[in-house]
Amino acid sequence: MATVRRGVQRLIGYPASSVSIATIALVVIIGILHPKFVGVGQLEDVLQSSVYTGVMAIGLAYLIAMRDIDLSPGTSFALALIVAAMLMRGGMSPWLAALCALLTGAACGLFNALVVAFIRIPTIITTLATLSMYGGLATGLAGGQEIVGLPVNSSFFNVLGGTVGGFPVAAIVMIAVSVPLGIALHHTPWGYRVLAMGSNPDAAGFSGISERRVRTQVLVLIGVLAGVTACLALAYFDSGSPTIGTGSTTLDAIAAAVIGGTPLRGGSASVLGAMIGAVLLNVVNAGLPFFGIQANWTEFVTGVVIIVAVGFDSFVRYQQSRGAARAAL
Repeated sequence: MATVRRGVQRLIGYPASSVSIATIALVVIIGILHPKFVGVGQLEDVLQSSVYTGVMAIGLAYLIAMRDIDLSPGTSFALALIVAAMLMRGGMSPWLAALCALLTGAACGLFNALVVAFIRIPTIITTLATLSMYGGLATGLAGGQEIVGLPVNSSFFNVLGGTVGGFPVAAIVMIAVSVPLGIALHHTPWGYRVLAMGSNPDAAGFSGISERRVRTQVLVLIGVLAGVTACLALAYFDSGSPTIGTGSTTLDAIAAAVIGGTPLRGGSASVLGAMIGAVLLNVVNAGLPFFGIQANWTEFVTGVVIIVAVGFDSFVRYQQSRGAARAAL
């Protein structure tokens, strides 16, 4: 078992910590107390809901590993979704419109990167501004209305919005995105540069790593993943709402990355952990009504989960560092 565990760690860089165990344990506990929770339909809904924060959390794990944060993926997601929905309603092929959604997300990420690089505004401030810009643009383009009348009989909606053996296709896409990006982060020169920027920015700069180039690449990646999220949401909901990515969507994605093992201090990240962190958050949210807790308490409980998860991770790391120090004596 230990050999398998180390093999998984080497393959995808996933710290075999509490997040996956906690997710499974939580599902089992809620299932024992409320058997309806583990019904196929309910679990399918949990996975489907996890996709939208999970895909964005994957990209955010890269940026957080660089000691940086992007606040705009949620509204980039909304803008990409509105662009695709308007193009589909105008007669464009849904698959071609989906490509335009990816390009829209990439353009949002590139604009963020250019502002950070050339105007020299910190990423968190830049994306705080573009959060409003992209959200306002999405609302303006849609006229504040939900975009309906899409060609829902197209294969785009049937495939991406469907299931395979009761497993949402969107969740399969999320996994298909996470595996190569997890491997890339820990087993390619690009991933090494990303982690080096967070581990020791000065040393990374002295070694010839371009902070501007790496940050631009990661911000564009986040934008593309926001576009992927938009395609999956549009295929599932069959309509485009300009408010779909607003609210706590981005904060939930950041929380998922942190809960999944990507520390805010930078230098390390877990792509698979970010994905599972999103599932954990949605298990918590979906489980609350079974205990008679109103949805109004969702954000409060999410905050508690973040504190507990990050606190536990910090405690484990502290104990490991103490053990290593004792072993060195």
